[in-house]
Amino acid sequence: MALSDHERKLLAEMEAAFEQEDPRLVSTLTGSARTKQGSRVFYGILAVLTGMVILFSGLIAKVTPVGLLGFVIALVGAFFIFTNFSLGTGAKGSPKAKKAKWSDRLEHRWDHRNDNN
Repeated sequence: MALSDHERKLLAEMEAAFEQEDPRLVSTLTGSARTKQGSRVFYGILAVLTGMVILFSGLIAKVTPVGLLGFVIALVGAFFIFTNFSLGTGAKGSPKAKKAKWSDRLEHRWDHRNDNN
């Protein structure tokens, strides 16, 4: 059953309002944020594996520059993987904001650990 023009317009307005109200939820539901993270992790893993193959090839062939190149490629791949989990803008709900809240709670608990005794 097709939507009328009025229903399409109303739906578009509702989507725009929803996107403006909670853009993080919209990106989660549409999968755009997850796709970006997944591809970054995938390319990181691919780079690590490729780097390891080149590294061992250089070791077997006893060609030091090739081994070093493989190590650097694997290192860059690991960087892509690990920065994916620590990147954030510091906005509410981002990984950096959660880490800051967590560390603030830990610091508060540490400072007041003897207050109850």
